[in-house]
Amino acid sequence: MITEVGYDNICHSIITFWSWWWEVQSSQDELARAVLTVSALVLVLVWYKWTLSYSSKRSAPLPPGPYGLPIVGYLPFLGHNLHERFTMMAHKYGPIFSLRLGSKLHIVVNTMDLVKIVTRDLDGTFANRCPPLTAIIMSYGASDVAWSNNNAYWRNMRKLLVSKVLSNANLKATQSFRRHEVRKTINEVYNKIGEIININKIAFETEVNVVTSMLWGRSKSTEGKDSSYIGDGFQEVEFKIMELMGAPNISDFIPLLSRFDLQGRQRDMQRQLEFVDRIFDSVIEERIKVNSSRIDGEVEEDGRKDLVQILLELKEQKDGPILFDIIQIKALLMDVIVAATDTASTMVEWVMAEILHNPDVMKKVQNELTKVVGMNNIVEESHLSKLTYLDGVIKETFRLHPPLPLLVQRCPDESCTVAGYTIPKGCIVSMNVWAIHRDPKIWADPLEFKPERFLNDKWDYYGNNLKFLPFGSGRRMCPGIPLGEKMLVYILASLLHSFEWRLPTDEEFELSDEFGLVTKKRKPLTAIPSQRLSNANLFMG
Repeated sequence: MITEVGYDNICHSIITFWSWWWEVQSSQDELARAVLTVSALVLVLVWYKWTLSYSSKRSAPLPPGPYGLPIVGYLPFLGHNLHERFTMMAHKYGPIFSLRLGSKLHIVVNTMDLVKIVTRDLDGTFANRCPPLTAIIMSYGASDVAWSNNNAYWRNMRKLLVSKVLSNANLKATQSFRRHEVRKTINEVYNKIGEIININKIAFETEVNVVTSMLWGRSKSTEGKDSSYIGDGFQEVEFKIMELMGAPNISDFIPLLSRFDLQGRQRDMQRQLEFVDRIFDSVIEERIKVNSSRIDGEVEEDGRKDLVQILLELKEQKDGPILFDIIQIKALLMDVIVAATDTASTMVEWVMAEILHNPDVMKKVQNELTKVVGMNNIVEESHLSKLTYLDGVIKETFRLHPPLPLLVQRCPDESCTVAGYTIPKGCIVSMNVWAIHRDPKIWADPLEFKPERFLNDKWDYYGNNLKFLPFGSGRRMCPGIPLGEKMLVYILASLLHSFEWRLPTDEEFELSDEFGLVTKKRKPLTAIPSQRLSNANLFMG
């Protein structure tokens, strides 16, 4: 099939021939003029025949969509909340539509049937990424799991992450970390009873301490000091990272302008990276010192090797399945910290907001906690699987407030056909999970908060039921679900079992969101705790 570039080349050749013909005509060279006239006519006939053939054999059309302006395309008309805007556009153009943003063609799919094609039927075709420039900077040149393309390097990195950090064995081995940090959080809240508390902040601090303990552990060399190395300001830096990755950047839409960084997005992200990079350098330097003082094969006091130790050992292997360097180690650490802390703390905030907005739901959650845990006991991980109503509340929150409403964009490595439309190689494909989760064709009363809808049938976060896929489906689905789910339920159960919560009386409550790579609550949730358990000893860390 002749490409659009080939078509342009043919047109250029015709123009060149006719220009040459007029120059020869002015020189009165009859023979040359005759030869060129015949040649030009032959070329026109060949071109005409080709256009007829191309018209009859051309592939399916692009999905329908709005017209845009020259150069910038539809960019000026998008607005801010893309998940809502795309849902409105789907009502006008259909379940799959296209739009050009700058020089990039974007395809948006908005139904579970089309998501099935992208994530299952053609999963291999749609397994690549097209990361924004800020994500490339943050991930050390797309050297991580989230943003690298579907290749042997990505598969080995993902396998390593799943087997060494997110495996059942490692999650079991790190249970003490989670218990320690959750108990510490409960004690901190207890010491602030009656005060206004920022829910996202306490959830984030708990998550980051758990994750950093899993990544680089608590060795004897760090006893008595902050073993996380994170320090003050990290939450603000991570929020800025997520904001920059989700912010529109003209350099992404018109690559010719990327060298100028007109909005300063790349410069801003580079500054955030330098902050985190200093933390990683300190961690790796300390771990190298610790490893050099250990006997070969020695592990942490809890019988496990932390991820940094494992990666540094792999770095020294020259015949392994993947050759590591320091940059790749940092990229993997960045993936785990950002994904495990920002998304989880955001969802703790959303769940607490919905519970506080629905007093009957809070009463049912706490009744279940009383029955399963008991009023003279604290929440343990062994209780979590029995909290079926709280699980339904969390899943219903994920339905109404999916953290990644458009998931992470995919990029086909070859042209293909979806729903009778051509999806060109290299375009950017978004899946509008927000629209699917609120589709009245598949959800009864989709705008109402009803945890009961998740109690009867078996639901999970792995995309097995395409009505509900907050983390996507297929090979590019988020690998951190086991840890994220465990931490989310554990933190929420502990906060709701240990304390009663009420909203500040002088603040207006709302549930609006702010679109980004991870969609957050527009107005941070604050709440006031009061003691629920009578035994004060249960609040001690």
